[in-house]
Amino acid sequence: MRTAAYRACVTLVGTALLGAATIATAASARAEVVKLQADLKGGNEVPPNNSPGTGKAEATYDTETKTLTYTVTYAGLTGPAMGAHFHGPGEAGKNAGIALPFKTVQSPIQGSATLTDTQAADLLAGKWYANIHTAANPGGELRGQMMK
Repeated sequence: MRTAAYRACVTLVGTALLGAATIATAASARAEVVKLQADLKGGNEVPPNNSPGTGKAEATYDTETKTLTYTVTYAGLTGPAMGAHFHGPGEAGKNAGIALPFKTVQSPIQGSATLTDTQAADLLAGKWYANIHTAANPGGELRGQMMK
């Protein structure tokens, strides 16, 4: 026969396990993978330029791991790409510093990075843009604001 103390202990352990499972489930339910993209054009630069080039930036941000994974493609530049990166925080029509440099400048540019909470907040608020620089357009030849 089990004592009242034993039954109380089993009930307490069961309740604790259920509570832990509920918290883990709630945390997982809030985690998500957010898709972002941008069309890269010379007309999006500040100031705008007449580049014949075009491009696209596509990314996913995992809110649980804080990992940004991206692919940037472009074609038709006025010359070889000399630099490429995400800038921020900056709204469309405003310039900002480099937030995340790319390891390569050759299309397709692919990579991933773990973001800080501040970087993630700026990215998800639409305050990051992808930028491709050339010798003819050192301030940026193609630009696109990253949006959900």
